[in-house]
Amino acid sequence: MNMIVAYDIADPRRLAKIARLMLDYGQRVQKSIFEVSVTPPVFQQMTAHVEEIIECEEDGVKYFPLCEECSGTVEIIGQGNFVDPDAEFCVL
Repeated sequence: MNMIVAYDIADPRRLAKIARLMLDYGQRVQKSIFEVSVTPPVFQQMTAHVEEIIECEEDGVKYFPLCEECSGTVEIIGQGNFVDPDAEFCVL
């Protein structure tokens, strides 16, 4: 599952925890927006961890699923680089 995760967290400590957590699952594309590619069980694990951290009365996290066709049509204007998760990398 490819998706965009966007969040608005009121408390700076919870904000830092969510940001660190999301780095375990995806790539930051803006300050509070991540691109993630996870299996359904990993998605459930990720959302459970998020729910342990946030305060639902003050914070918000949104998950936007992307179909395979939509993922390949990302347009970037200005700063930012598209990272192809299927590309080959050479580690030196």
